[in-house]
Amino acid sequence: MATRWAMVVDLRRCIGCHACQVACKAEMGTPLGVYRNWVKVVQKGRYPNVSLSFLPSFCNHCENPICVRNCPTQATYRREDGIVMQDPHRCIGCKYCMASCPYDVRFLDPLKGIVQKCTWCHHRLDVGLEPACVNACPTRALIFGDLGDPESEVAQVLARNAVQVLKPEKDTLPHVFYIGADMVAMRTYGGAEAREVEVDWVRWFLAKIGLLRPRAPVRE
Repeated sequence: MATRWAMVVDLRRCIGCHACQVACKAEMGTPLGVYRNWVKVVQKGRYPNVSLSFLPSFCNHCENPICVRNCPTQATYRREDGIVMQDPHRCIGCKYCMASCPYDVRFLDPLKGIVQKCTWCHHRLDVGLEPACVNACPTRALIFGDLGDPESEVAQVLARNAVQVLKPEKDTLPHVFYIGADMVAMRTYGGAEAREVEVDWVRWFLAKIGLLRPRAPVRE
């Protein structure tokens, strides 16, 4: 059977450490202010009965990708192994694919003027390495492998566990699967506003541990 990559995110193990997000930034050299993946944080309850839910978010590398159909220059295409790619030489930055994607996981690179996204570190996969985010996860919450191999860990995990996908009603057949997902986090998933909240939370955390200086107040 042909190779078909997939990822399982086991949210029973995710601790919201953002290691996957940092590893992706380091591996891909993504500019400040934009992300190929990010960890959504949802706070619930009222003090003192509060809880946090986490939802790592990636390109879903769909079986039926709307972005591929809607790209006017064929810059977005799907490899034989199922990875949805972006050709930087064909992309004209029109953002049709961004508007088409139900998961809001694409961004316009502020330096290159073209659309970028998660590619599951295809350059690492091609030489036998796993994606940087998977390699960096300290709790093994990210499980990656070949669905075409019934003996692979990802196929075994999917066979043994109930899973959810984001926005199944869109009929895109995502290949990122979640175990134990918080339904509130999945329902409130989306776009630029949600990402900006996450970015601010990450900045606050980094400033708290001394890795980022807080922003100076703006004088009017």
